[in-house]
Amino acid sequence: MTGLAILDIARDGILTFLKVAGPLMVVALVIGLVISLFQALTQIQEQTLIYVPKIVAVCAAMLLLLPFMGDALAGYMTRIAARIAAGG
Repeated sequence: MTGLAILDIARDGILTFLKVAGPLMVVALVIGLVISLFQALTQIQEQTLIYVPKIVAVCAAMLLLLPFMGDALAGYMTRIAARIAAGG
């Protein structure tokens, strides 16, 4: 296996990771910003207030995005298996 092939596999893996995890991170970021804005406007400085809505939102997003995430991971596994079967 050449260095170029290894870099190609690594790049594909990183892009797949970003496609799978990116939407969940964006949801967590948006919920965190909304709750931080709410805390700033109401001057409620409870640190634990942010966790429950963020966990619920990320779990809901994960349930909605599960087919997309599964397809992305299955596609990546198919590409890796094809490289293994081709011998490199």
